[in-house]
Amino acid sequence: MKKLLSCLFVFICLSSSIYANEMIDVINTFRADKFALRRTYNIRESKEYYERYNQFYTAWETKLKDIDFNGLSKDGKADYVLLRNLIEKEEYLLNQDYEAFKEVAFVVDFADNLYSFIQQRRRGTQPDAKALAMTFNDAEKKISEKIKALKNNEFEDWLKAEKAAAIIYSLQRGLGEAYKFYYDYDPDFTWWMKTPYASLDQKLKEYAEFLSENYSKDSQKDDGSGIIGKPVGRKTLIKNLEYEFIPYTPEELIETAESQFAWCKAEMIKAAKEMGYGDDWKAALEHVKNTYVAPGKQPEAINSLYDHSVDFIEERDLITIPELAKETWGMIMMTPERQKVNPFFTGGWEISISYPTEGMEHEDKLMSMRGNNPNFSFPTVQHELHPGHNLQFYMNQRNKPYRGSFDTPFWMEGWALYWEIILWNKEFPRTPEEKMGMLFWRIHRCARIIFSLKYQLGEWTPQQCIDMLVDEVGHEYANAEAEVRRSFATSYTPPLYQLAYMIGGLQFYALRNELLEKEWTEKEFHDRVMKEHMMPVAVLRLLLEDKEIPKNYKANWKFSTEFK
Repeated sequence: MKKLLSCLFVFICLSSSIYANEMIDVINTFRADKFALRRTYNIRESKEYYERYNQFYTAWETKLKDIDFNGLSKDGKADYVLLRNLIEKEEYLLNQDYEAFKEVAFVVDFADNLYSFIQQRRRGTQPDAKALAMTFNDAEKKISEKIKALKNNEFEDWLKAEKAAAIIYSLQRGLGEAYKFYYDYDPDFTWWMKTPYASLDQKLKEYAEFLSENYSKDSQKDDGSGIIGKPVGRKTLIKNLEYEFIPYTPEELIETAESQFAWCKAEMIKAAKEMGYGDDWKAALEHVKNTYVAPGKQPEAINSLYDHSVDFIEERDLITIPELAKETWGMIMMTPERQKVNPFFTGGWEISISYPTEGMEHEDKLMSMRGNNPNFSFPTVQHELHPGHNLQFYMNQRNKPYRGSFDTPFWMEGWALYWEIILWNKEFPRTPEEKMGMLFWRIHRCARIIFSLKYQLGEWTPQQCIDMLVDEVGHEYANAEAEVRRSFATSYTPPLYQLAYMIGGLQFYALRNELLEKEWTEKEFHDRVMKEHMMPVAVLRLLLEDKEIPKNYKANWKFSTEFK
């Protein structure tokens, strides 16, 4: 027993030493502090929220200055740089939102007493119910006056209207939570407040709906696609690239993508010739689209593709895939509603399969089946499962989980895309149809960089983006429209998300090549990446190559822009 306890003690010490650096508690405290604030200040669109979070970030900037950076270990220095960058990034984004809030905050200038009620509820202060009922009644009247006045004073664009409506919806949710706290538990409150609350709640709903539509329709500039977004502009793109430690301009990234796009097109023509279609890659792609499986057979096809990809990877000993990870991934079917904005399957802890349902229109069914044929799915099952997203999630829970705050799509999506590059180089596709499937997704990633950046720079319209995906990549129209809508007209994707796949993959590929030159094996590199958790790839490079980490490290790694 004594020997067993001794061995257990040694194991615990060794396990702890894996994570032993001076910044772990600091990062965990930052995350815990932020969670505590989010739980307390849950009315996001309010002056109180923005001011409190500004205080939070300012205080944390001071805390970081008090840390002896030179006394930190290598891991500690990396985590310091990551935390400092995260604080600066979140503060920058918060202030952007706050400026937008200030521009339309007048829509809620009648609500000081309502906010006081919400704030006092946090400590259960018993309200003067009679006076509060009058406050609610007065607020309802002021809203009616606001609506009347604003009918002749439209917002200049839909973004301001959307922000104004969000402020009211946020207030409505806060009042609802506070009301439910007292209702039925406080007899005096219940007697006085039931009718005034219900009436104000309905008026707030009416007000928010009015605000969301009260903007100049001339500002929409619908190009016929029905997709209305708002380009962020070059300055914001560059700022976001700095936070990802990427020292390239949008124009340089577009140039890189165009070069890769041309390479993909040339390879698609080669595959088309193998299939007997000559230079007509579009005809070859049409043939591949029609290799879809029958309704009900898609899960079986996904399983077959998964088994093949894992066998291929393990036969070449490229990375460690734990048996439990292979045992515990799941599978669900994507809802028809979700398929409208994401026409292809997605993955993570489980793979979400996009395939037609009985209630879809006939043409939509065919487009879904054609867009999710096995050859298109051939390179993406491993992207979503192993060694892509599912393995990332599995390993992140078990290795340096405190780094979860440093999430970035350049690591998450870049890693999964990197494997598509590696597998192509190792002759993963067995047939020209599978080659075409891999190339379709690879050229799609290049197109994402081009159309998303040109849109965000104000050079392209949503319709031009759709046309490119249809004419130059080969997408079904409905799938291309859903891709563009998801990119620009929803909150799903930040401005750099679409380019993060290929650029992140390029970063991993460049880092791999640097380490192979230092006599690392591919498996050593892949396993080490999975044990460092997520972070911008440029910072990961400093750790893996044991380079000096400056306290004020900025983007300076000019990773290779050419890969095949």
